[in-house]
Amino acid sequence: MANLNVEYMGLKLKNPIIVGACTLSATVEGARELERAGAGAIVYKSLFEEQIQMERAQLDDEMDSYSERNAEMVSIFPTLEHAGPTAHILKLIDVKKNVSIPVIASLNCVYDVTWFDYAKQLEDAGVDALELNFYSMPTDMEKTAAEIEEEKIKIVKTLKKRLKIPFCIKLSPYYTNTLNFVSRLDKAGASSFTLFNRLFQPEVNINKESHITRFNLSNRGDFKLGLRYVGLLHKRIKGELCGTNGIYTYEDVVQMLLSGADVVQMVSAIYKNETSYITQVLAELETWMDEKAYKSISEFKGKLSDHEINATDVYHRAQYLDFLLKPEEIINKYPMR
Repeated sequence: MANLNVEYMGLKLKNPIIVGACTLSATVEGARELERAGAGAIVYKSLFEEQIQMERAQLDDEMDSYSERNAEMVSIFPTLEHAGPTAHILKLIDVKKNVSIPVIASLNCVYDVTWFDYAKQLEDAGVDALELNFYSMPTDMEKTAAEIEEEKIKIVKTLKKRLKIPFCIKLSPYYTNTLNFVSRLDKAGASSFTLFNRLFQPEVNINKESHITRFNLSNRGDFKLGLRYVGLLHKRIKGELCGTNGIYTYEDVVQMLLSGADVVQMVSAIYKNETSYITQVLAELETWMDEKAYKSISEFKGKLSDHEINATDVYHRAQYLDFLLKPEEIINKYPMR
């Protein structure tokens, strides 16, 4: 029988499927259900600095509404200070106490000092690791790519000195040279990289002529850009690799592992198929390994990475060349429906 155990950021996981940051693990019962379904670890829902700032501003507005009424009202409703991330952390602690699988905290900040402050508070809460979500949209046209990247490098270097627990970096693919940036983050001290972030994009309602926000789940196959970079980075950096975004089936999991990922994250597939779907994917992964006579994931992890098959350029421009040189063959093999 195949052994699905893996090690990730120094943590021993019973299998390579991690439930990514989402509301599914936001409650104790939700986290327990994910554990019962077989999740190797969970990433607790993200702590966003913007959310804390908006809540603080809302509280200030509500308290200000009483300030000009009369002296008696001022004494009854004194100025209150927003609790910051305390409520989020207390819920996180409760989840951590009630599951036995590793719990990873997710953090998304704007300012350097907040990264350092909140990261330390999350570490003190007892989580097993951190996931730093470097999801930011540059709005300053004068700021260069080098300046943006250097800011992130400094954050990683500082956190490496201040934290005792491991941390991974969740990235978008939109850097001038993603491979170079990952390499620099790796040397700065990041333990792992989650590739890639799912970005929410603006959308317009043309009838109401207003912006709208949808809860857009990923689609199967969205992971392929991440798979390319996992395949290119395997064994070329010290840190480990986590594939995410649109991983739905055991075949998707196997593709990531063959390309060099240490683990994968699933979210949308669980939303669409319920928590028990994790059990099904794990059973199918185990069956595939048994049929291939693989006793452990390490026996095939990275087998199809660029490092292992460097005689080809499959992770570079091979697909384009195939379409240019053999279009009829490809069309006949994959006919349009």
